[in-house]
Amino acid sequence: MTRPLRLATYNVEWFNALFDDHGRMLDDHAPSSRYKLSRGEQLAALAIVFTALDADGVMIIEAPDTNGKRSTARALETFAKAAGLRAHRALIGYPSDTEQEIAFLYDPDRLTARHDPQGAPSTSHGSHEAPRFDTTFRYDLDADNISETIRFSKPPFELAVTTAEGVKLRLIGVHAKSKNPYGAVGREAQIRLSIENRRKQLAQCLWLRQRVEAHLAQGDSLIVMGDFNDGPGIDEFEKLFGHSGVEIVLGTTPDPALTLSDPHAAMALQRRVGLAPTTARFYIAPQKRFFEALLDFVMVSPDLAAQQPKWRIWHPFNDPGVMDVPELREALLQASDHFPVTIDLPFGVLPSRV
Repeated sequence: MTRPLRLATYNVEWFNALFDDHGRMLDDHAPSSRYKLSRGEQLAALAIVFTALDADGVMIIEAPDTNGKRSTARALETFAKAAGLRAHRALIGYPSDTEQEIAFLYDPDRLTARHDPQGAPSTSHGSHEAPRFDTTFRYDLDADNISETIRFSKPPFELAVTTAEGVKLRLIGVHAKSKNPYGAVGREAQIRLSIENRRKQLAQCLWLRQRVEAHLAQGDSLIVMGDFNDGPGIDEFEKLFGHSGVEIVLGTTPDPALTLSDPHAAMALQRRVGLAPTTARFYIAPQKRFFEALLDFVMVSPDLAAQQPKWRIWHPFNDPGVMDVPELREALLQASDHFPVTIDLPFGVLPSRV
């Protein structure tokens, strides 16, 4: 039987700071942007993590920058070669202005992949009907009967992927807007900016949900993966708006044919004490403690969910398989403030779509 296809999503903090403008790794003793860690140490930790994942394709969130001087693909392919990874070819979609790209690092012997954006470009005025992700969406954010314009700072990365067995997939890599009130001074300003950012994050998820529904209507095998900066029950503003952005993308309809699946999101939605998976770990300086959250997801369409794939969060303290390998456990803590999420798909029995 054909071995399962493994896909991963991984937000790598400060990946861009580990390369120069020529895509060469800064494998040295100079400080990285990770606390008390050198660039060489972070690169070594990332090599251990990517090697352990052994994924056929990794959706990298906060990948190295692409601009007039820098190339995401060049940097990632240099890293993959140095680490000896099977997944050694890199693609990006629309570059962002944030020095954080969404990229796909994959094994060309197992997959063919191409950037394949959907939707028509909108005018500068914007469109209410799921325009192309590098253009403008219109949505009434504050229920005043006036629609605002919404843009992605990091446009979702839409991929058409075909496996070596001929299975066709649609992948969408996502890095939704953070709800944190960066730059706000004072409690009232922080609350006001948090609410504004929450509205924008939800609008982005509604835009993404329109695209999801279009793919499901076409019968596409769809995977939506990445960092949503959001999750069920993650903050006090969810009651104000009714749903988290993650719930919106998964689908709030009772029709299972129109609903995406992610078991970690489902556990969070049940809100049972002790059943709260997490994918990210941040240090909160004022409180001198770590905070964990479920921010990273791999959502699949009903046809893929029916194949009973296996999801895994590579958490250094909650995954026994990781705990048993001290080198990997420490590498996960050093490499990033997020942990990878993988899905294994048993494509030996899944029919090809035309």
